[in-house]
Amino acid sequence: MAGGIFAVLLIAFVVAMATQAVPAFSKLGVSFLWGSNWDPAHNHFGVLPFAVGTIETTVIAVALAVPIGLGTALALAYLAPRRLRAPLSTAVELLAAVPSVVYGLWGLVAVAPLFRTTVEPQLTSVLGWTGLLGGPNQGVGLLLAGVILFIMVLPTMVAISRDVLAAVPHDQVEGAMALGATRWQVLRKVIVPGARVGLLGAFTLATGRALGETVAVALVIGNSAHLAPSLKANAGTIPSLIVSSFGEASGTQLNVLFAAALVLLVVGIGVNALARVFVRSVKRSGAASVTVA
Repeated sequence: MAGGIFAVLLIAFVVAMATQAVPAFSKLGVSFLWGSNWDPAHNHFGVLPFAVGTIETTVIAVALAVPIGLGTALALAYLAPRRLRAPLSTAVELLAAVPSVVYGLWGLVAVAPLFRTTVEPQLTSVLGWTGLLGGPNQGVGLLLAGVILFIMVLPTMVAISRDVLAAVPHDQVEGAMALGATRWQVLRKVIVPGARVGLLGAFTLATGRALGETVAVALVIGNSAHLAPSLKANAGTIPSLIVSSFGEASGTQLNVLFAAALVLLVVGIGVNALARVFVRSVKRSGAASVTVA
């Protein structure tokens, strides 16, 4: 019964979004999805810069969250002393309870000045040759938005990864150690491969969270309607575009915002559906057997 109600609500929600988005496709076709000029005053509604900004901030967040989240999960599941595992897990998971607007304000007030005076100059001195860090040090921009997103998705990555890593059968771990494998070999060749499907699910859920984050990103990304020339430049994402423009939008602009939201909704549903499939798969199949070299 509850599942049926949820399905009806979801369908009604998608239909309502699609109804509002259809006029945008009728008037503009689908070309506005890859147009690069956003100028509502002249009826130009290219959302490509915001789509690219969404992808870029998500890539930054996930690129940081995967190694740090996996390392933290391994430490909580196998390396940390048992008496510290519960409090450390609680501390990490408390990050998920912090409202996104608090993250955004913290990033804008406390972290942006640090990025402007220290982090961005240091990164430019080391990686400036790549061309990814050109332009002035502003603090706010793509890089800061990606880092704030990383902090926000880290609890998801850690919590799911820790659970699937801990679910690897103990007989595989003990068997590998009995054969003379070191702790590092057990972690690298038994535990991580045995939990790979669940880890992929954690990665997918973290990606979905990063794609849809709104308020925190809107506060720290600079909200530019142009393609960002570097990681330090101001940019925009589809969620930040919606939250910053929706209150004053009307007519075609409002329909375009609904269309962009519908595209983001479809992507988010797809990402989360894949994550659920992967997580259920690892529960059904169990951990794979891996031979230690």
